[in-house]
Amino acid sequence: MVRDVTLGQYLPGKSLIHRMDARAKIVLLISFIVLIFCAFNFVSLALTAVVTILIVISSGIPIKMYLKSLKVIIVIVVITSILNLFYGTGDPLWQWWILKITWSGISRAIFVTIRIICLILATSALTFTTSPTDLTDAIERLMKPLKVFHIKVHEIAMMMTIALRFIPTLLEETDKIMQAQKARGADMESGNIIQRIKALIPVLIPLFVSSFRRAYELAMAMECRCYQGGGGRTKMKVLHMAKIDYIMIALTAVVLAGVILCNIFFWAIV
Repeated sequence: MVRDVTLGQYLPGKSLIHRMDARAKIVLLISFIVLIFCAFNFVSLALTAVVTILIVISSGIPIKMYLKSLKVIIVIVVITSILNLFYGTGDPLWQWWILKITWSGISRAIFVTIRIICLILATSALTFTTSPTDLTDAIERLMKPLKVFHIKVHEIAMMMTIALRFIPTLLEETDKIMQAQKARGADMESGNIIQRIKALIPVLIPLFVSSFRRAYELAMAMECRCYQGGGGRTKMKVLHMAKIDYIMIALTAVVLAGVILCNIFFWAIV
């Protein structure tokens, strides 16, 4: 399971989304999240799902990587879908005590499941196609107006990106520690939930120690290189918006308008 976590991984490539400006990708992701939650019927949701498929294809990332990103949250998706089954109204198809399943509950469960899947796929496309350095620069540039309120934008962007960058490293180290504990006879896969949690204690302690050591080494390395924050720093790679970025932003606005129109004209299809 640890090896299947793809959050924070960057896969180099030359696809259309790889060539886009990181700022445009972040803005488009935020717009797409709004797009997902603006879909109130299956027609608008279908349009959102088609856009998600186009994003996945345009990224040039193997489908198996997206499936891995979904595999990690499959438990959350299943639990959310089951809970939504019992929130429907109308004549029950099945009922036991206060629990009942209706057609509206099934429709609601399917609707929420597709929303979550589209959200995860779009978010994965951003991290798969954007390097941590570009992501830091983009977040800093987008948050630049907050400097008026004396907010340390550069430091916030740096912390966010370092945290995202070290997720794969920590997961890899977790896997190594688990394999080492299993080689010493530790049983982490059998027993009830309480026994499995107790079995993770020998993994968590060395993982925390290693994480603090890595953070200290990183801080020392940055200090030795005279890192003093974002004041007066120049950038080796300056971000520039290209024609493709403006085109994609315009297309996103068109899709958002299409979703709103679908909500208006197909309001009865829920």
